[in-house]
Amino acid sequence: MKNGPLDKGHSAANLDVVLKRHSSAITDGPSRAPARAMLKAVGFDDDKLRRPIIGVANTWIEVGPCNFHLRHLAAQVKAGIYAAGGTPMEFNTVSISDGITMGTEGMRASLVSREVIADSIELVARGNLFDGLVVLVGCDKTIPAAVMALLRVDVPGLVLYGGSISPGSYRGHDVTIQDVFEAVGAHARGAMSEAELCALENSACPGAGACGGQFTANTMALVIEMLGIAPMGESSVPAGHPDKDASAHHAGELVMQLVRQDLKPSQIITRAALEDAIASVAASGGSTNAVLHLLAIAQEAGVALDIDDFDRISALVPLLADLKPGGRFVATDLYEAGGVRLLASRLREVGVLHSDRPTVSGRSVAEEAAQAKEQLGQQVVRPVSKPLRASGGLVILKGNLAPEGCVVKTAGHETKSYRGPAQVFDSEETAFAALQQGRIKAGDVVVIRYEGPRGGPGMREMLAVTAALVGAGLGESVALLTDGRFSGATHGLMAGHVAPEAACGGPIAALRTGDIVEFDIPSRRLSVDLSDAEIKQRMAAWTPPAPRFTRGVMAKYARQVSSAAVGAVT
Repeated sequence: MKNGPLDKGHSAANLDVVLKRHSSAITDGPSRAPARAMLKAVGFDDDKLRRPIIGVANTWIEVGPCNFHLRHLAAQVKAGIYAAGGTPMEFNTVSISDGITMGTEGMRASLVSREVIADSIELVARGNLFDGLVVLVGCDKTIPAAVMALLRVDVPGLVLYGGSISPGSYRGHDVTIQDVFEAVGAHARGAMSEAELCALENSACPGAGACGGQFTANTMALVIEMLGIAPMGESSVPAGHPDKDASAHHAGELVMQLVRQDLKPSQIITRAALEDAIASVAASGGSTNAVLHLLAIAQEAGVALDIDDFDRISALVPLLADLKPGGRFVATDLYEAGGVRLLASRLREVGVLHSDRPTVSGRSVAEEAAQAKEQLGQQVVRPVSKPLRASGGLVILKGNLAPEGCVVKTAGHETKSYRGPAQVFDSEETAFAALQQGRIKAGDVVVIRYEGPRGGPGMREMLAVTAALVGAGLGESVALLTDGRFSGATHGLMAGHVAPEAACGGPIAALRTGDIVEFDIPSRRLSVDLSDAEIKQRMAAWTPPAPRFTRGVMAKYARQVSSAAVGAVT
């Protein structure tokens, strides 16, 4: 780690000037009097403007619990920045609640928001020439967007996760939003009354915080700690935990340490860091969305990362964490068991952890792992000698249905192969309606297409369908494939991110109801019983559908977005 200005003989009197590597162009000298006058109008006096200026990007919204408490945490972060000698300037960006928009047109905005959030943070940070940056995040797209923005601006900075929601309690059992989604299917088949569904609904989300299982938000929270861009052991403190305020205050102090050291995100997020992050997703049975987001982060970091790297690394790593949706425990249980440090120590024991790389805490990732404190008798993270399974929770399949690849989460089920007739739907809504009407049967392969990054646009998650399949008792007897995405709460044999997508002329567009589709996990194949000539003949008669949007941000996104196989970046 490089020396900072304090180690180069600078006195405390001129320290602030030295650390204002960027903001001095806004605040210093006679020519900047107009800028200072405007900043003084909102409370920044001469003393505050002499200090390094730290942007505090807040993804607070009043819509949903994931980001609802971030206003409060921002105040603690700002207090920490002030205490450490900086001046915080808070600004807001956007967020979309996946859990609320799931199964509706609104879900199309979710993945699009990742780009908008990254763009907006970048614009405010560049426009105001901040010397450092703290980004507060909650619901899952805000997390990769924060890292993408930090890499673009590349000033000293870190990410602070708002933390996981505590589990609710229903009939003496811990429950999460996953249980509510699955209960919709149970209600549809008459296995749950409306009163029971309502009681579960009223119990599942007891307060602020992101969805409780190892769904996408908590998967990406794990990822940012493993990358080293969030302080390990602190970012994942649960939302309602009494230590959360202190962790936020410390994040404010920590960013000033990074400014003094001039340690930039590009020095932290390296190929080694990305490989460790992939390993942590595989070992924890994390969300398939991590594939999209880590590919996008790698592009921003200028690191060569390929979709096949996920399969290679996952094969080296045992599945160690018994977390929902495929397991028994939730994120707050993981925190109490020993947290991300415990998982990192297990990965070090396996021999896959790149031990010497730096993190924002000032310690190497190995030093962080060495601080793990394992709760006596915990059952959340297995010993390396007794894994849940020998290899990790992600596989990449290719074949004549997915030449560029697709992603399957194997955590939570043991199915190695599956073969059945396709039931083809051109939207999530038509698939959900067919399920509600009882038209999907055991042995089917549900195909949902034209839901990819461009065709959606926005690559909606299919949780409404996948959870309803489980609730309808079909979770183990039906497979599903889509060019859309899955929620981290999805489990069962589900292939997502099928690429090329249907709207771009991928082979999934050639499928017809009744075609025989085969999943072969050991051979890493997803295929249909059609010859190349038959697929080519069908595609010759295919015409792309008209765009769903012809103007606005959705149309712009559809024109610019890349394949899911490279991260669906614009």
